[in-house]
Amino acid sequence: MMKNTVNDEMPLVDHLQEFRRRLLACLAVVAVTSAIAYAYVDELIALLSEPAGKLYFMNPAEVFFSYLEVAVFTGVLTAFPFIFYELWAFVRPGLRAAERKLLCRLLPAGVFLFYGGLLFSYFLVLPAAVRFFMGFATETLQPMFSLESYLSFFVALVLPFGIVFELPLLLLFLARMGIVSAAMLRQKRRLLIVFAFVFAAVVSPTTDIFTQCMIAVPMILLYEISIVLVKWLIQK
Repeated sequence: MMKNTVNDEMPLVDHLQEFRRRLLACLAVVAVTSAIAYAYVDELIALLSEPAGKLYFMNPAEVFFSYLEVAVFTGVLTAFPFIFYELWAFVRPGLRAAERKLLCRLLPAGVFLFYGGLLFSYFLVLPAAVRFFMGFATETLQPMFSLESYLSFFVALVLPFGIVFELPLLLLFLARMGIVSAAMLRQKRRLLIVFAFVFAAVVSPTTDIFTQCMIAVPMILLYEISIVLVKWLIQK
């Protein structure tokens, strides 16, 4: 009886060991890419701060830790395809053949959409948000962004778009598995609109409705695009 119990537990132990191995591999790659990013941290900060212009720091330690934050953030983004692959390799044995085939087609698109969301936010959303907030400046009230606060604002505003842009891919996968349909998605449209604004309120770096709309509206548009894609690609 004891022998059977041990044998039954072995697959779980092997599963945890594989998870640990893949996690350590991801951390090692992130460490390497972060170290490389740190060598170019001045150029990276100049690129990230371009929409806001000149930044300031309030104490010497702020610069050091902000440099580390930028390096690690860049390292994670650079290592994202490797992390995505390790996640796929970890869950692959538990998937059915049809699910494996479908994910093999969708995963490259997932990486593309993630980076596309980041670029969309950096080139369109971030500059618009900065201009909006700088519009409150007056002769006696001038904007002066600190390095730490701006980087926090940048990450909190840009990163959610990498996640939001995965929405069409997720809905296509669910439709291909027969879990959702175009008709069902149309019926749930109002629920998605509510969820989009709740999500925007949670992840938004500020509490103003402008920034929340900048996050929620693209999410709603992607949902509408997903309905069309499900109808024409899955249910054609």
